[in-house]
Amino acid sequence: MAAHFGRLRKGAASTAVAAAAVAALSASQAPGVATEDLGRQASGAQPSADASAGALGGEGGATGNSPYYTDLPPLKSPNPSPSPTIGTPVSVGEAEAGIPATVLDAYKRAETSLRASKPECNLPWQLLAAIGKVESGQARGGRVDANGTTFSPILGPKLDGNGFALIADTDNGAYDGDSAYDRAVGPMQFIPSTWAWAGRDGNGDGKKDPNNVYDAALAAGHYLCRSGRDLSVQAQMNAAILGYNNSTAYLDTVLSWLEYYRKGTHEVPDGTGDLPSHRSGDSTAGPDPDPSPSTPATPESKPDTPKPGSGGSTGPSPSTPGSPSTSPPATPPTPTETVDHLEDAGSGKLTATAGRTFGSKVAVRTETKAGKAVAKVRVRFLIVGDTDSTFTGGESVATVVTDSKGTATAPALVAGEKTGAFTVRATVVGRTLSGLDYAATVTARQADALTRTGDTELTCVPGGEFADQVRLKATYKGAVAGKVAATATLVKSADDATENDKGPYFKDADGKTVRTLTDLTTDADGALVLPKLYADDTAGTFLLRVTTTGGATLTVELKVAPAATDTPSDPATPSSSATPSASATP
Repeated sequence: MAAHFGRLRKGAASTAVAAAAVAALSASQAPGVATEDLGRQASGAQPSADASAGALGGEGGATGNSPYYTDLPPLKSPNPSPSPTIGTPVSVGEAEAGIPATVLDAYKRAETSLRASKPECNLPWQLLAAIGKVESGQARGGRVDANGTTFSPILGPKLDGNGFALIADTDNGAYDGDSAYDRAVGPMQFIPSTWAWAGRDGNGDGKKDPNNVYDAALAAGHYLCRSGRDLSVQAQMNAAILGYNNSTAYLDTVLSWLEYYRKGTHEVPDGTGDLPSHRSGDSTAGPDPDPSPSTPATPESKPDTPKPGSGGSTGPSPSTPGSPSTSPPATPPTPTETVDHLEDAGSGKLTATAGRTFGSKVAVRTETKAGKAVAKVRVRFLIVGDTDSTFTGGESVATVVTDSKGTATAPALVAGEKTGAFTVRATVVGRTLSGLDYAATVTARQADALTRTGDTELTCVPGGEFADQVRLKATYKGAVAGKVAATATLVKSADDATENDKGPYFKDADGKTVRTLTDLTTDADGALVLPKLYADDTAGTFLLRVTTTGGATLTVELKVAPAATDTPSDPATPSSSATPSASATP
């Protein structure tokens, strides 16, 4: 591996030293300087106001502030290699600029997906590559199978509070194999409590696996893009990165790799990527090293990772003979640790029509065992179920800090187009307490009135077609009723809504006769234009009935009659010109 200027080495453990080393490289490589593709402006590495509020995934962001690789890119900018031809070896150029093929594909696929689902985010795939580099060394240099799944789990150290954040188990070991404490998992190092809501299926196999680089890259993209962020704005990008791991040194390291990758990179075969060697905190407690793919390790079989300052020993340190044992002073519990349960704080009934904002919000209160309110506690609200409803801003999860009265109120819910029931779940971040579930329901869009636009009489000759189409307008409580479902039926009579078997009719796509149309929908302005009507050989007056969700009904009269003809004059009848004038003289 080429020597790296400013790489953090053992003995330089303090955050100040780390930040200084990274800042030196950052200054030389100018991360944040304006680029042509996103119009980024130089702004340094100052976090935005919302960065310190923490990420949605628990204490310390998506990773729980787990250790990360601090290796920095070389000062020399990479030169992209030309596209290889069949049978020609790939030129690797600068080793650090090479990204394993499957891992690189996962980043680019995630960027494409986010460009379609959240175009306003402007997520560059190079940001995912930069985070993947510092979190797992690009999935241990690309040790993944053909589907993008790592040969063995990539696990961070136990987050047991010993040198790291304290995050008690939230997944019963399902993702990290540890039923006591959480551990960051996978190429993008998500902690289980974050993956539970942020996980995505990036390769379309029907699973959300944090150890799959496609799933993890797409999840990371959505995580960075949440809350309506625009990553082409430097302050918002900084906030997104700090939300992933709340450390200024981490931010600078990621920005350095981002700028390096933006200057050029190339694809290398899976499993041959350059491996980082230095980790934050001057510790070996980063993601677990890769065991042999032929003998994949299970999370349960891995030894505990040495903690910072332990000198590499996994056992207890022996006491010095003759030295009295001293216990550290007791640390007062954090507000979160004093919470015993959640109580409802006056949440209203959660019902809304599709496309509208719910009139009520979910509000909960954190309380101690004695029922005392606890302030400054983070509460997570998560939308659960088969629904496209979201919180304001388009997210399915929101984290709110309790106020002085211990109350946290979720953002307003916005109903999607999918009708039916779903659940809003409130839980305390960083605790395994029982949450509170709230039932929410989305009802179909409705109309309570239908009117015909235009008053032209709808007539047709037998066997012909109606010259005018039926045009309607739907309203609900006087307002436009857009996207409301409607049905049109040619009925037998005003008192008999049975479909008629004669008279006017519509045509389907194959030109066949149909007298009932379903799946009609008003447009955004509440307008509905029915297809052209035709008539068979039966003359008479017929009825077309249109109904909508919500009960609006309108009956339209259709007339089928032969065309009117002029009556010829009777030859025996003298014309007015042959009649003698009254003034004529005999």
